[in-house]
Amino acid sequence: MRSAAPAFTGIAPAPFHTELSFGPADGRAVWMYARDGVRVRAALWLGPTRGTVLIFPGRTEYVEKYGPLAKDLAELGFSSLAIDWRGQGMADRLLPDERVGHVEAFTDYQMDVEALFNLAREEGAPEPYYLIGHSMGGGIGLRTALERHEIRACAFTGPMWGIRINPLVRPFAMAFANVMTAIGLDQSFAPSTKPENYLMANPFADNTLTSDRPMWDFMLKQVQVIPGAALGGPSTHWVHEALTECNYLYGQASPAMRCLTVVGSNERIVDVQRITERMERWPQGRLMVIEGGEHEVLFERPESRARILAGLDATFT
Repeated sequence: MRSAAPAFTGIAPAPFHTELSFGPADGRAVWMYARDGVRVRAALWLGPTRGTVLIFPGRTEYVEKYGPLAKDLAELGFSSLAIDWRGQGMADRLLPDERVGHVEAFTDYQMDVEALFNLAREEGAPEPYYLIGHSMGGGIGLRTALERHEIRACAFTGPMWGIRINPLVRPFAMAFANVMTAIGLDQSFAPSTKPENYLMANPFADNTLTSDRPMWDFMLKQVQVIPGAALGGPSTHWVHEALTECNYLYGQASPAMRCLTVVGSNERIVDVQRITERMERWPQGRLMVIEGGEHEVLFERPESRARILAGLDATFT
């Protein structure tokens, strides 16, 4: 649940599981308060001077998961910061049932973004700033790239610019969410979602996240060991807000900056057509498809990750 709002927005040391993150050895975490009083957590891997990459995780994720990416980025010369969004990870959960993924409005995530930029400046994170957004973080990140001037270039993996929904169900999904919101029953789990975290409730075989067993085991161990890391399905209200945000983003022109977007050929969570359409109208954009890749392309096989890192290196040059 939400922490008591402090008298001022500030930072303080926060727990961080270095041994489970497999990131740079000097990684650490801090608490930050968004301007509405919600407490969120950020991880910092500072030192390299080529610039700083802001890592925007997806729904259910947390900063320790991005230790391997921070290590890869450090080898390319970049410092990095990652964030636990409100309602997940060790950030303030927003409902009495903390297993439910929830947000009041999708634009609220931009207050968390604002706090992360403030942290980067306070900590002297080297400029220029770059952005990597995964899944839900890709939706948050696209709005950030549209609205903030600090980002020089961006990258997205399996971005949530549309949610994959059965075409027969799609016309009713928004209507159902609207009705549940109107009658105040939108804070429980959305239909077909579960209280259990996906990694803990499903086997590796035919999972929708990764085809790489070592990476699956890495992610599973984290949610098993790190207190508070696991999150279940989203609330109906979250789905309503997510669909609304995706529709808004679809109508926006692409930002005037370099962009690399990566998607797996076996993507089964987000709407690939929306991604393809966006990248076709992004003048400085490039779409990379990872053959056989699932949703978590940054946690795919080593050869796939090496290809993505080479693309990031070129995009952030």
